[in-house]
Amino acid sequence: MTNPLILDGRAAAKAVRAELARRVGDLEARGTKPGLRVLLVGSDPASCVYVTSKVKASAGIGINAGVERLPESASLADVAGVVESWNRDPTVHGFIVQLPLPRGIDSHQVLKLVSPDKDVDGLSPASLGALMAGRPGFMPATPSGIIELLLRNGLTISGKRVVIVGRGELVGKPLASMLLLRGERGDATVTVCHSRTPDLGAVCRTAEILVAAVGRPRLVTGEMVSAGVVVVDAGTNSIDGRLVGDVDFETVAAKASAITPVPGGVGPMTVAMLLANTVRAAEQAAGDRE
Repeated sequence: MTNPLILDGRAAAKAVRAELARRVGDLEARGTKPGLRVLLVGSDPASCVYVTSKVKASAGIGINAGVERLPESASLADVAGVVESWNRDPTVHGFIVQLPLPRGIDSHQVLKLVSPDKDVDGLSPASLGALMAGRPGFMPATPSGIIELLLRNGLTISGKRVVIVGRGELVGKPLASMLLLRGERGDATVTVCHSRTPDLGAVCRTAEILVAAVGRPRLVTGEMVSAGVVVVDAGTNSIDGRLVGDVDFETVAAKASAITPVPGGVGPMTVAMLLANTVRAAEQAAGDRE
């Protein structure tokens, strides 16, 4: 393979946002303005960039988005107070607690407080437990974006052998659970690899779809994949000020039938699926009122 299909996350995300904008218009015609809130604790530079992009994208499709900022010195009680106020606020249809939280604040304790009806990040224990049980509510944005990107490019997931490199809480674990659900977005045979997996290359070569989400730059090389594989790179690593993925793009692209770029692949889809969850939350709230 010398000319793989480039899985363009920017183009797919633009299409998703256009569809969502129409749904937001329908909601507004019924008297509901979708509301999203983001809680940012401290001033981590990467988190500030992510929050800004989420708010900008939300406003672009008509979502009423806002940020609550707390200082680095905030306590668990301070954070819990904001979360509980948003749980009660009917104008807030969904909200996220931007991770990581400063040292001293247990993110698991915070996420336990998030109402499943407003957990548009899909990361609370209740949401992840429902996903594991096969009865998902809101699902995490990055895994959802990966699946959406594949399907929007005409790629089949059902029946495929999928290898996920990385067992993290944000991508690897929830993606594995999602790919095991029934239907066109799942029905895959899934293998999850990690730091203790012996002969990683041998396992990766069994993949028809390979997802890299481990946070190690250029870990996956061309010799570790089989010809015709579909490769999704969910890694974001900075080397000399340049963003690179977990996949060595040049050597892997020479063998792949389809591959995501970094940047411009999974990242834009993550934001798009967060917006999709927010619109869905507003639709559910409007339906409840009716």
